[in-house]
Amino acid sequence: MFWLRQLLKEPYNALRTSRGREFMRLLWHYGDRPRHRQTEVTFGKYHLRVPDTMSFLFQHQEIFADEFYYFQTNQERPVILDCGANIGMSVLYFKELYPQARITAFEAEAGIAALLRQNLQNNDIQNVDIIDKAVWINEEGVLFGSEAADSSSIYSESSAKKRVPSVRLRDYLLAQERIDFLKIDIEGAEIEVLEDCRDALGHVQNLFVEFHSYLDHPQSLASVIKVFEENGFRYYVDTNQHRKRPFVTHRYRGNDVMDLQLNIFGWRP
Repeated sequence: MFWLRQLLKEPYNALRTSRGREFMRLLWHYGDRPRHRQTEVTFGKYHLRVPDTMSFLFQHQEIFADEFYYFQTNQERPVILDCGANIGMSVLYFKELYPQARITAFEAEAGIAALLRQNLQNNDIQNVDIIDKAVWINEEGVLFGSEAADSSSIYSESSAKKRVPSVRLRDYLLAQERIDFLKIDIEGAEIEVLEDCRDALGHVQNLFVEFHSYLDHPQSLASVIKVFEENGFRYYVDTNQHRKRPFVTHRYRGNDVMDLQLNIFGWRP
């Protein structure tokens, strides 16, 4: 029966937890909605406005069903910096995990930041500082391409590229004695930001980085991993792509601008 177990592995894994079953219900309910249209969605006790239902479903699967950001701490009020908070799914999860957490949520895209603020307010999520600026290496602003849903990036080829206000992440890191969780999902800017912060991560207990490799730019994965190693993190690298025939399939899901995306999880041993 080995073949049957393999065939049913993914459906079984999806259905064996309450959050996995919730994701399947959401997929059934919202999976065929038109893309890139603002929509009201409901899951559990939450009511959200989202810019794209497929992006919302993907976030729910990663954050709530698979619990990508689950971490443990003995701190009653852990400090969490959420760089790339998007519409607030990760903030909702962190507040479920640690209700007294002190969270700073950064979101560069103005329209998405407005949804983030609205979603947190509508769901009575308090004690979250929202910084509607790009996380960067200085406060001089950064050219940022506005794309649909969660695809905006400094490497965007969008004709709507514009300079948005920025903050230097390093300053926020040094302002805290301890950071329990640092999430960096900033669509390509992680390479420059991590380089700028490489000697300011010694008090970070858990570090998540979503790594992006854009065509016609150096991949620079080694420099990102080096930051983890220099700061004493054990790390795990994963991808949700699992590309077939990678020697000839070079694009990330047929993406026109990106050829690799990785999730890098770092923790203190």
